[in-house]
Amino acid sequence: MMKTKVLLLFTAIAVMSCGSHSKKTVSQAQSQQLDDLMANKSFEIVSDWASPLATSSLNSVANAGLMGPGSNAGHINLIGNSNYLRIEGDSVSAYLPYFGERQMGGGYDSDNGNIQFEGVPEDYEISQDEQTKRYEISFKIRRKAENFTVRAILMPNLSSTFNVNSSQRFPIRYQGKVSKISKEE
Repeated sequence: MMKTKVLLLFTAIAVMSCGSHSKKTVSQAQSQQLDDLMANKSFEIVSDWASPLATSSLNSVANAGLMGPGSNAGHINLIGNSNYLRIEGDSVSAYLPYFGERQMGGGYDSDNGNIQFEGVPEDYEISQDEQTKRYEISFKIRRKAENFTVRAILMPNLSSTFNVNSSQRFPIRYQGKVSKISKEE
């Protein structure tokens, strides 16, 4: 009797977990829109979430109740906060709020601790996985004494995730949507 209950429990868990891994359908229009954005080399990513490396210092800030609603040390809500990563032709620019620790220096600057850069990147690469239709973009760029390495994944449903590694800060990941560049700035 006990073995039957345990077997039923494991079977139920297995069936539920298989269902949660089913592929989400993506419309042909969304996939084509991403292809067009990539072909035109003109798009932006606006992020809804930042995921910094959750260090003990960042956990202390979260435990003190200083994070916004719905946020914790490893997942910070950016909705309503200005941010972007833009690619226009052979240039990239970014204005990204940064949460985390600096590894060295930094001094006082007008960027208020944000990640900001603009210019022509080095080692710019773009590739597409033919099976999943997702794009991967990677590049390096420098701003003053800080070097950034960026790796972005753009999905056919127009969602995106990208990592920013810095020579002076702990890494951070952003999640959001890719779209045409808005001209509101």
